Amino acid sequence: MITAQGYAAQSSDTPLAPFTFERRALRPNDVRIDILYCGVCHSDLHTARGEWPGTLYPCVPGHEIVGRVTETGEAVTKFKQGDIVGVGCMVDSCQHCDACADGLEQYCENGFTGTYNGPDRETGGNTYGGYSDVIVVREEFVLKIGHAEADLAAVAPLLCAGITTWSPLKHWKVGKGQKVGVVGIGGLGHMGIKLAHALGAHVVAFTTSPAKREDALKLGADEVVVSRDEEEMAAHANSFDFILNTVAAPHDLDAFLTLLKRDGTMTLVGAPAEPHPSPTVANLIFKRRHLAGSLIGGIEETQEMLDFCAEHGILADIETIPMQEIETAYERMLKSDVKYRFVIDMASLKQPA
Repeated sequence: MITAQGYAAQSSDTPLAPFTFERRALRPNDVRIDILYCGVCHSDLHTARGEWPGTLYPCVPGHEIVGRVTETGEAVTKFKQGDIVGVGCMVDSCQHCDACADGLEQYCENGFTGTYNGPDRETGGNTYGGYSDVIVVREEFVLKIGHAEADLAAVAPLLCAGITTWSPLKHWKVGKGQKVGVVGIGGLGHMGIKLAHALGAHVVAFTTSPAKREDALKLGADEVVVSRDEEEMAAHANSFDFILNTVAAPHDLDAFLTLLKRDGTMTLVGAPAEPHPSPTVANLIFKRRHLAGSLIGGIEETQEMLDFCAEHGILADIETIPMQEIETAYERMLKSDVKYRFVIDMASLKQPA
């Protein structure tokens, strides 16, 4: 076994605190990774605080992991000691269902294993995430990082925020000549803007805050619409090929569905705690519009996204924090007081709590 140091929530109402635990000894196809950086996702907060059902405690969150390979199992062929690698939201799947065969492990028909709070497929034990100094992951779920080492902290959020926005953009074939909307300018939305822009689309960012207009333009938006302004919204009616909706709070979907062209699609990637108000069916029927959803991405397309981002110099906009400030980061996240993602420097684990 491998002794790991990390931070864990012991219950839904206790703060994350230092936690020593055991990682499994390497199996033949395993990779041992010393974690350098781990991004902080809203999912981490929801899970640690028991706001989503099914949290098992102690809970070590974190699924935006960048680190260095320190050891490999005897059957590993893709990685070697010293490689810089990433681990995203999954560390296993059944590998034999139709979804897995298609490289869409996130839709595994037998359930993928989450990087944290997921049962290990062989032992049944709870998985522990990236708020720690070391992790052991099967080779098939480890990703190659091509960015410069100086940029690794800003690469970490690509493993969740990046792939969550990349997967729908690629599935619905967003590219040159298309008008694309991105609703919400946060951890997901800021990556959606950057990626859609790099894919060649004409990007329109939607925000409820006029103060975010300049930020959205700097991120790569060609236009910015304040969604509370009825005139600004009406000016874009029936004009979008695709809208990526990243907002994780209930809101009026009709306001955006009416902006789609005939056969246009709006895809939801934000998961609100309460349902959205039901959209008006006529807005779908009369223009043959599509309302869809998308979940993270498979390993193949995650690697594609990382390679694309390395080639185009795309990184997340981040604020780096020590592990000891995670509870403060959570509170700031709830207030949207970050541009646009916190990333934990795991070297800080060596400091006193």
